[in-house]
Amino acid sequence: MLESLSSVFADISLPELALITAMALVASVVGGVAGYGTGALMPLVLVPIVGAEPVVPILSLSALFTNTSRAAAFWRLVDRRRALIVLVAALPTCVLGAWGYTLLTGKGAALVIGAMLVASVPLRRLMRRRGLALSSRGLAAASFGWGPLAGGTVGAGIILLSLLMAAGLEGAAVVATDAVVSIGIGLAKFATFGLAGVVNAKVLAIALFIGAVALPGAFLAKALIERLPLHVHTTILDAVVIGGGAAMVINAFVR
Repeated sequence: MLESLSSVFADISLPELALITAMALVASVVGGVAGYGTGALMPLVLVPIVGAEPVVPILSLSALFTNTSRAAAFWRLVDRRRALIVLVAALPTCVLGAWGYTLLTGKGAALVIGAMLVASVPLRRLMRRRGLALSSRGLAAASFGWGPLAGGTVGAGIILLSLLMAAGLEGAAVVATDAVVSIGIGLAKFATFGLAGVVNAKVLAIALFIGAVALPGAFLAKALIERLPLHVHTTILDAVVIGGGAAMVINAFVR
């Protein structure tokens, strides 16, 4: 096992490993401050280095580490009732979305990831502008529809944040509840990918590495959350997400 793990990192150069390390830490801090960003930023680094196919399985496992640390940092603010509503409604369709992802080719995976990243920004802004309000039933119905996106793409956490805010959550409670939901979703995705046979030594090694690097991010985010101007972060992140997602879509067509 150790030999196979070392052989995985032998295929990755030191500059590439440094880039993954830096992005994992930055994305973890960003995700802890705003509640999203990890799933949107990491593919911009991982796809050019490891290819599109293993990205969703890698991030599903590494997210268990980042979301666990985030949930621990903000545990007292978790809305358990709304987290349970989302998980019960979203898990069945999440599994279907994850299974569908395993059937994609490398080109198809790049298209799905890139398109979701590009679409996530205007979707979030539209939901905020419309002032969407959700009852418990509405939250369950919306979560059922969100499940396939959560299972088969990255970046869908942006939509979950909008749903939680529409259900009445505010501030750090959104980040905390999102983290708990994401742990459940991540376990379901990882189990599905494991049964489908797409979790190999490469996926495990890179995911564990990202998760370990990102662990301190949530606690750094907790220290920054009242100091960092959120609108500045949001504007920069939106530009990076749209640009990176568009690049993936274009590359998928020209390869």
